[in-house]
Amino acid sequence: MIRINQIKLPLEHNEEDLKNKIASILKTKKEFLYKIIKKSIDARKKPEIYWVYSVNVEIKNEEKILSHIRMKSVMPIKEITYKIPQLGDKDLSVRPIVVGAGPAGLFAAFLLTEAGFMPIVLEQGKKVEERQEDVEKFWKTGILSPYSNVQFGEGGAGTFSDGKLNTAVKDKTGRNRYVLETFVRFGANENILYDNKPHIGTDVLCKVIANMRNYLIEKGCEFKFNTRVIDFVIENSKICGVIVQDGSLIRSETIILALGHSARQTFETLHKHNVEMQAKSFAVGFRVEHPQRMINEEMYGSKYCEKLPASPYKVTSNFPNGRGVYSFCMCPGGYVVNSSSEEGRLVVNGMSYSHRAGSNANSAIIVSVNPNDFGFDGPLAGMYYQRMLEEKNYKLGEGKIPQQLFGDFEKNIASKDYGDFCSTTKGTAVLSNLRGLMSSDMEISFIEGMKHFSNIITGFDRYDAILSGMETRTSSPIRINRNINFESNIAGLYPCGEGAGFAGGITSAAMDGLKVAEKIIQQFKPMY
Repeated sequence: MIRINQIKLPLEHNEEDLKNKIASILKTKKEFLYKIIKKSIDARKKPEIYWVYSVNVEIKNEEKILSHIRMKSVMPIKEITYKIPQLGDKDLSVRPIVVGAGPAGLFAAFLLTEAGFMPIVLEQGKKVEERQEDVEKFWKTGILSPYSNVQFGEGGAGTFSDGKLNTAVKDKTGRNRYVLETFVRFGANENILYDNKPHIGTDVLCKVIANMRNYLIEKGCEFKFNTRVIDFVIENSKICGVIVQDGSLIRSETIILALGHSARQTFETLHKHNVEMQAKSFAVGFRVEHPQRMINEEMYGSKYCEKLPASPYKVTSNFPNGRGVYSFCMCPGGYVVNSSSEEGRLVVNGMSYSHRAGSNANSAIIVSVNPNDFGFDGPLAGMYYQRMLEEKNYKLGEGKIPQQLFGDFEKNIASKDYGDFCSTTKGTAVLSNLRGLMSSDMEISFIEGMKHFSNIITGFDRYDAILSGMETRTSSPIRINRNINFESNIAGLYPCGEGAGFAGGITSAAMDGLKVAEKIIQQFKPMY
């Protein structure tokens, strides 16, 4: 297999142009097969903009062809194919349990099922189709369903956050590709296999998740929705089962905890049982909206701003006070959404549909926080800090999303009207003054960050940029300790994914779910 990187072609090109370019680079007229591995836009020298490809090529006499090429961008490679591990030899007395049907839980259950196990998936929320109805109802009426909302339910929190699939995880086992191929298998567009910043979109992701679940059920996996784990049965430091909200006991000696970053009641229950965990750093801040056309013009130039997909961006900075300020979960053509999951507390997030056709771009501009900022003690300190911020946020907006123009935030005055553009939100918003939600040190860092980012994206600190409060759940506030076999200090209890502090998005959580399932497969053999 030959890998060719950095193939540049003008925006207006076709498949034949790419094939001819590959043939030119390889200096061959022989027939060959190629597969696009990566595709991105290079707009660094606008108005000239290029598509940039990386491809894998299959052709006869590869060694001979490579011997005539002296380009660093051309190299031999071995394509990685993900493989399910060989089964272990230990017997299971009861079926494995997966707690949580977010990406970590779904992919753990998927791999276990493919290996011949028939796990039971316990999800406190509803299946994704019913969950969608509850979320839409909440955005329209403000009536919150505590266990079926933007945070809880089949698919996890990422289901209502654009379906972004990019990850910074370095993976040499093929897990990343396997996750993307699985999404395609169940209905996602094939372009996620090669787009530089792949995304599915909330609308399509919901269908993919439902298809995946139906397949697993056909293969013998069991899903129990509206089934909340309220306690754990532990004997001699070994897990024996879980108790659900109706008081019934479901026994298992192998339980994967794929909780998600908002499973606060479960965190408290685990802490009560002395499951080892620790508070960890994360970040908080505001959703910031700009007109998408402004972002497109800045990233692509005026010539192509209406011809290319809605542009994403990424900005980051560090300041002498040690605070990092950076963009997070950027949503091109997206919406700011009320993502609350607890009564009397309000948190926001961002989301996009697959077409990314909304008029505004938004991202969380967040400031790093660490245990010294929390003002609480113990491993759950970050969780209590999040709750405190969300309570202040809820009171400020009286249950509505509180918003403010950036210029007014800088002047510390309440906003009365929007500027040249209006907010695009899911859930009711109200103009207010967001000063005082964060500490003064964090507010200064946020303002400095916004101004610094205007050196990267002109107008980023424009007066009428719209801030929405607050984004507090950028990642889990805890990490549940686990050993080399991915077990906690309670034997048979496997912390997994974003809620356990080992992932930071859909793809990395799904990959962590695979890793944990692999360990179980390597130890045990199916019951049936």
